[in-house]
Amino acid sequence: MKETGRKTNNIIFIAILLIGIFARVYRFGSVPGGINQDEAFAAFEALSILRTGADSFGYRFPVYLTAWGSGMNALESYLMIPFIALFGLKTWVIRLPQLIAAILTIPAVYSIMRKVTSEKGALFAVLLLAVCPWHVMLSRWGLESNLAPAFLSFGLCFFFKGLDERKYLPLSALFYGLSLYAYATLWIVLPFMLLAQVIYAIYAGKLGFNAASVNAFAVLAVLALPLILFVAVNCGLIGEVKTWFISIPRLLYMRAGEISFASIPENAKNLFDIIASQSDGLSWNNAEKYGIIYPISMPFAVIGLISAVVSAIRKMKAHACSHELPILIWLIFGILVGLLIKVNINRVNLLFIPLVLMISLGIECVASGIGKRGMAIFAAVYLILFIGFESYYFSDYADRIAGSFGSGLEEALDAAPKDETVFVSSYISYPKILFYTEYPVEEYAETVEYTNYPSAFLSVKRFGRFEFVSGVTSPDGEHAYILSRYDDRAPFTDAGYTIEVFGNTYLALPKK
Repeated sequence: MKETGRKTNNIIFIAILLIGIFARVYRFGSVPGGINQDEAFAAFEALSILRTGADSFGYRFPVYLTAWGSGMNALESYLMIPFIALFGLKTWVIRLPQLIAAILTIPAVYSIMRKVTSEKGALFAVLLLAVCPWHVMLSRWGLESNLAPAFLSFGLCFFFKGLDERKYLPLSALFYGLSLYAYATLWIVLPFMLLAQVIYAIYAGKLGFNAASVNAFAVLAVLALPLILFVAVNCGLIGEVKTWFISIPRLLYMRAGEISFASIPENAKNLFDIIASQSDGLSWNNAEKYGIIYPISMPFAVIGLISAVVSAIRKMKAHACSHELPILIWLIFGILVGLLIKVNINRVNLLFIPLVLMISLGIECVASGIGKRGMAIFAAVYLILFIGFESYYFSDYADRIAGSFGSGLEEALDAAPKDETVFVSSYISYPKILFYTEYPVEEYAETVEYTNYPSAFLSVKRFGRFEFVSGVTSPDGEHAYILSRYDDRAPFTDAGYTIEVFGNTYLALPKK
């Protein structure tokens, strides 16, 4: 490539990266408003480990969090710890790991696609990811399983680099291994994904037995071993492992029953509906008319898939290295997850990076038939769609998600009495109270009472001065109540309570 062309491409890449960063950091921490119960619980566990070295169930440095009873992925919480230590327990702070991982995914995808297609095609793939509604939305809040696409992208990026320079193979293994701690569903598919990648790389003459590959295997084995033991513990094969530096807990409930071969037809329909409609109906995943990656994209995904398959077959016959094949393998296993489990968008999140890459390949094929300005035309179209999405995201969507995430709870808690019992609506998830009050974990463990212990999803009756209630028709006239937007406030106004409004949360105070 000529020096001028290289500089131009670098400028374009930097411009795309800046667009992607802006979309993810503008009003970061305030949109989405409020907080999701899963990110609140992950943050409380991070705070607990930071302060005590143990999670809220008393396990020191657990490989998997007990959390709700049936567990929670631990990587997000561990990544939150240094940020909480530096900046305190704030909403924007606990969302930093997801933001940083998502931003770094953009150059990782650029590196991946430079191996697959032309420089122009790689730049378009990066643009597509930078303006992708699904990726923008997941980067702005801290659902722990949504770290998986980033770490899989880092793993594949360094795998491709490792095929040319062996020193990168252990880094690939590191990120693939860490992805197992981001999302437990990967335990089903990642071993087979990696096996398929490695077998093909050996077949293509790009991988062999050497120090780097041995080191990579060792890194992956070390990271996988605690989770293998975790499965053994929770299948009743061995007892819990508790040491001062690591714990392998037995959950109250193991959700292995979610995987069902009998449900494949039903799950296939569900997955098809999600992809076809680009929606799962959940406000935290659904950008309405803008979808996962804009509705106009899906025909290009089919074209890109055909192009990638044809190219992979041609290269396989020639015993050449096909960089398309690992992406296709990733896509296949993403689909497999959607067949084995009833999914929503975040539960099948490993599908969407390869889907975006297939779309970009399809658009490149179509654009090549238009002429020299084909890619520029498509880039302009997607930038226009992106402007529409951003406008929607920071207006109508911001209001909608603030309702779903219960905005105003922090302010209501600040205004509530501090030295007496406070009743809290059962519509308000208890980890949000733990998060906003930075509740002492020792006191929580000593005072918590559950309504359904043991259970896959524990429901709390009370802890400390907080007591959870539902369907209140006769408030006691003595204590404050924190209500959600779903609660009927009429009984409180009828009883003479003063209702203070904090976003989508209400504080009902009795007459003095």
